[in-house]
Amino acid sequence: MKVRDVGDKYVGLAVSDPSNMIASPLSVLLRKKTNIDLMATDFQNLVGCLFLCFSCSQIVKAFSVSGLVVGYPFGKLNNVEDVVTVNLFIEELRKTEKLKDAKYTYWDERLSSKTVELMLKPLKLHPVQEKTMLDKFAAVVILQVRSLISALEYLDYANRYVNGEPAE
Repeated sequence: MKVRDVGDKYVGLAVSDPSNMIASPLSVLLRKKTNIDLMATDFQNLVGCLFLCFSCSQIVKAFSVSGLVVGYPFGKLNNVEDVVTVNLFIEELRKTEKLKDAKYTYWDERLSSKTVELMLKPLKLHPVQEKTMLDKFAAVVILQVRSLISALEYLDYANRYVNGEPAE
């Protein structure tokens, strides 16, 4: 599973392990309206390199892109500009047909950047380095929170089943 944190200038990318339990930063891509095809190619190449790296080293059997989790500004519905920006970006990305088999999931990205910003502040990084780290790790936060919520939902389901409540 991969995730994208779509910002005005950059798109943060993260990847999860095959069991979808641990998220790790992958990269940051420069976002311009004129380079959407190049971004799709870069993403394909990053996934290809990741697959080759892990399969050659035998650390992990194989990575497969089962879908893309897109950070979506659900909590900012009054800020239509952010919603439109993400929608247009995904629409343009789909038009390239380079990731046509990927399933897109929109996930609440509220406070993902703020969470990372607070963690990076004490490090006193150079502004460019801080921005790059912020975008990569905001994508990690979105993906990791999604994984945790999925695990918690399963545990809630399992606990209801064990306690004799009807499973939904």
